[in-house]
Amino acid sequence: MPRVEIYTKAFCPYCSRALSLLKGRGVPYDEHDVTMGGSLKAEMVERTSGRLTVPQIFIGDAHIGGCDDLVDAERTGKLDRLLSAA
Repeated sequence: MPRVEIYTKAFCPYCSRALSLLKGRGVPYDEHDVTMGGSLKAEMVERTSGRLTVPQIFIGDAHIGGCDDLVDAERTGKLDRLLSAA
């Protein structure tokens, strides 16, 4: 299974929803908390070509986007394809 990374902030309902979806599917992930900004937030902005909102989700090298994008990927079956890629 490819590495799943999610950039989050404390008290973000969209972050909570995305994390809940991943947990419910049993998908292991690395969470990067950017609540206080700093180098992790700068890394997120660079990796997403300037996006400042959270969550920002990556599966392998693919940038999925935010919570709505993750939910849409789940609904359409794209998430299964991404997670099964080696």
